[in-house]
Amino acid sequence: MAQVRALGAFSGGLDGMIAARVLMDQGIHVEAITFDSPFFDVQAGKVAADALGISWRAVDFTSDIVALLFDPPSGFGKNMNPCIDCHATMFKRLKEIALEEGYDFIFTGEVVGQRPMSQNRGSLNRVKNISVTGDILLRPLSAKILDPTPMEEAGIVDRDRLLDLNGRGRTRQLEMARAYGFSLIPSPGGGCLLTDPGYSNRLRVLKNADLLSGENARMIRSGRMFMLDRAVGLVGRSEEENNRMLEADMGIQLDIQGIPGPTGVLLGRKTEGNLILLTAIMASYTKANGTVTALSCQGELFTSERIDTLEREKYSVKL
Repeated sequence: MAQVRALGAFSGGLDGMIAARVLMDQGIHVEAITFDSPFFDVQAGKVAADALGISWRAVDFTSDIVALLFDPPSGFGKNMNPCIDCHATMFKRLKEIALEEGYDFIFTGEVVGQRPMSQNRGSLNRVKNISVTGDILLRPLSAKILDPTPMEEAGIVDRDRLLDLNGRGRTRQLEMARAYGFSLIPSPGGGCLLTDPGYSNRLRVLKNADLLSGENARMIRSGRMFMLDRAVGLVGRSEEENNRMLEADMGIQLDIQGIPGPTGVLLGRKTEGNLILLTAIMASYTKANGTVTALSCQGELFTSERIDTLEREKYSVKL
């Protein structure tokens, strides 16, 4: 008899690690996928998969999640997080991959009641229905308090060896991690930038300015952010950010000439007024006593007086 194969949606958190081990304990071959986007770092998934000794890969999810940010059918959470529709879209993608590559089912590390928006019973059912994965989706950590799945009914997964976790506590998960001898025990927290209030505020500015794209969403992770005329200005906060912004192949980069200063990037409407204002904002972070000149990546020079802090703050978007 061929070994049962399962493919998991895997963020790299403790719940996902335990879900994978619960299945591995039944002799099931487990592999993992982490969905990559500007809002989520896949590295945690790779590290956790390596710790378990299972195969892992990243799948680009950028276009899917950016599309959801415009009008998610199930709405947003507290910030810019369309969790229900995001999960449903991920699981739909996961099912497509699983069927194409011959896996027997897909699984997640979700726990009933752990997250108020996306992991209550109603939300879990909605995700399953929207994604059309009821025939192939298993949630091992809460399986015993959910309806039996086709995989359990067919006997390819032993329901008695699955779990009945419920609620936001982590005591049982930590106990299991110690019993398994995990060398890695990830701290709680989803790691998704869309749940971060400051970043979500920046993202709304992009959306309202009709500048929301995967590339721009990634760019606003760096630098101070300023709202200009149908454009956004970013100003580096450190040498690392300055170098990253200069190397980025997008927007219009500005580099102050003659004196030490931050790098700037203009996203959106290119006008002389926007570029001069961005130069003035950049100059306010230097020790310049007069005019400052910045060279654009297109070879243009823009000169401006520095502005004071009070004036600068009128344009600032808080992180």
